[in-house]
Amino acid sequence: MGCFDVAIRMFLKMISFRILPTQYSFTNIFASCASIEALDIGRKVHSFVVKLGLSSYIPVANSLLNMYAKSGDPVMANIVFNRMTLKSVSSWNAMISLHIQSGRVDLAVFQFEQMTERDIVSWNSIIAGYNQLGFDLEALEVFSKMLKVSSLKPDKYTLASALAACANMETISLGKQIHAWIMRTEFDTSGPVGNALISMYSKSSGVGIARTILEQNVTSNLNVIAFTALLDGYIKLGDINPARQIFDSLRDRDVVAWTAMIAGYVQNGFCNDAMELFKLMVREGPRPNNYTLAAMLSVSSSLASLDHGKQIHAKAIRWWEASSVSVSNALITMYSKAGSIIGARRIFNLILWNRDTVSWTSMIIGLAQHGLGEEAVELFERMLTVGVQPDHITYVGVLSACIHVGLVEQGRSYYRMMKDRHGIEPTPSHYACMIDLFGRAGLLQEAHDFIENMPIEPDVIAWGSLLASCRAHKNVDLAKVAAERLLLIEPDNSGAYSALANVYSACGKWEDAGKIRKSMKERQVKKDQGFSWVQIKNQVHIFGVEDALHPQRNAIYQTMAKIWKEIKKMGFIPDAEAVLHDLDQEVKELILRHHSEKLAIAFGLMNTAENTTLRIMKNLRVCNDCHSAIKFISKLVGREIIVRDSTRFHHFKDGSCSCRDYW
Repeated sequence: MGCFDVAIRMFLKMISFRILPTQYSFTNIFASCASIEALDIGRKVHSFVVKLGLSSYIPVANSLLNMYAKSGDPVMANIVFNRMTLKSVSSWNAMISLHIQSGRVDLAVFQFEQMTERDIVSWNSIIAGYNQLGFDLEALEVFSKMLKVSSLKPDKYTLASALAACANMETISLGKQIHAWIMRTEFDTSGPVGNALISMYSKSSGVGIARTILEQNVTSNLNVIAFTALLDGYIKLGDINPARQIFDSLRDRDVVAWTAMIAGYVQNGFCNDAMELFKLMVREGPRPNNYTLAAMLSVSSSLASLDHGKQIHAKAIRWWEASSVSVSNALITMYSKAGSIIGARRIFNLILWNRDTVSWTSMIIGLAQHGLGEEAVELFERMLTVGVQPDHITYVGVLSACIHVGLVEQGRSYYRMMKDRHGIEPTPSHYACMIDLFGRAGLLQEAHDFIENMPIEPDVIAWGSLLASCRAHKNVDLAKVAAERLLLIEPDNSGAYSALANVYSACGKWEDAGKIRKSMKERQVKKDQGFSWVQIKNQVHIFGVEDALHPQRNAIYQTMAKIWKEIKKMGFIPDAEAVLHDLDQEVKELILRHHSEKLAIAFGLMNTAENTTLRIMKNLRVCNDCHSAIKFISKLVGREIIVRDSTRFHHFKDGSCSCRDYW
């Protein structure tokens, strides 16, 4: 009946009445001790067995062996096993199971090979053990051997393990062979086998077959693992609606199912759907766990919504989940991406004894994005000092930190260290960082040489990074080379056309710039539209250049006109070169005044309290004129203005920027 503690108390009462236990008493009591891991009581009962001379009985010895194995005492389990004069199949199976639990599949196989007689449990233990420890090919080899040399037929556990191995290897052909055997033998596909088939097909690009199997079986039999696999399969196809239909049809949706569906929305970019489902979960479903909260914090990160992120943080504290590693790391990223590096630091300092590589990496990347490159480098050095191993993403973070503050030599040093000290082979992201590092520092030829000497074919990001640097440093010749190579890879890349046209315009080559723009029109290549947005009272307000759609348009334009007039008195000089067309100075100024980030700032100043921080987001890189103007605006209004563009954060305060004009 599963009342193991009551069984143990009854056994002790039996002893107190001086009634001698039999071998059947001991097999039950050892089973009870094993079930609740009552190792101390089990040891005392073991000594009692020895005194009564019952330790040689095979059922008693097997129960004793099973008790030590399940309670985590491999030493005593080995002693009991070696002292057994007669060993049954169950004895060998217990030892195989013990070795599998300890991660010693080699010892389990050694015991398996010594067996003269094996049952289905023996074969299942080895197949499942290989599967659980990541040796999927070996699991399938044992499964194949079982079919060839044994008269035993696979049961549902054998098939589930074999199909799980196929799923992990994403080998649909092997999975189909097992499926064919299941159909030929008319094996029952409800329960674990059906779930394993769904998981295998979902993970192996056979999501359509998985859906058919699901429809042929009772939906309530679908477990969370199979549902998650099916969900992942649909996400890979970019089709989230069937996954939601399956989710809605599940009768017993536990926290894992809810989290899987929310994470699916997040991974597919449906942040609003993720938020709505999370609200429904809070109202009607199980209490969210740390993985659910981490997924929702990534929504806040994507939307750069500090208010929303703070609400999730409050819920995490209320539900005692804020100290978990996954939530803490997600909080660091959320606060960083939402513009509060102070909040990110606070979380990082709170998890002093609970930091992993992701924690350090998230903080390093956050500091780099906020222009605090020296602090990021210092934190990286501390990370190495305390013995935490960096991974490839950590190195992307520290190289980015060097990029943002122009630490060229230090960047070179870390690039070498990554390969020589930590054995991490550079990825395209690391190559792009080095190109950006050289390019921003004006070392354009070195950046070009680096690209030409890369051991892999340069991608769009590599050539795009060089092209952006050529634009900043007005190097027309190298810009043409970078643009041509970029367009060979991606002929419709609007950024390449725009960047090259901008280089020509910045150098006063209006005719050449015109030709590039004409070529864009002929090829029907559309330029990315720049937008800026600000969130006020849980509502996001989006602005484009010369925006005429906002209901407060007139007031915004009037406010911006006043600001423009005041900052010019303070010494601000509009950067006419930022307008990449051959127009009159007055027209250029009007265009500059109505850039999207300036309109968003004007609106924000109108609708927020004095002395509060204003946070503006932008989908493209902030232009030179806006960068200069916002420095003056921050001094004029006496407020901190944080702008997140496509590459980093700019903290404007008292007339200066955290990037120190190096971006």
